[in-house]
Amino acid sequence: MDIPRELFRRVLHSWQSLRRCASEVLYGMTLHELELEVRRERRALEDLLLLAVFGDMLGLPFFPPYFALRLLPHVVPSLEVWKRSLIREKDLSELVGRE
Repeated sequence: MDIPRELFRRVLHSWQSLRRCASEVLYGMTLHELELEVRRERRALEDLLLLAVFGDMLGLPFFPPYFALRLLPHVVPSLEVWKRSLIREKDLSELVGRE
């Protein structure tokens, strides 16, 4: 009586594994590149917003400091990464890869 249970578990596990593999393949074929493009676009818009609000840190003042100080607590976690990404020298291959 123990053999049918074990056989059922193996078949169920194989079916779940096959289903997960098929869903990952379909995701990769259909949505993966779209997701990457949306992430790049979001990052570019975030960079633009941070540049407009906190550009005075880089020498480009746009807004009065009052608005920047009101938004500062929400931006502190990503501020260092943003400054490094803007100041970092870009390679020609990176610029071609984005398009």
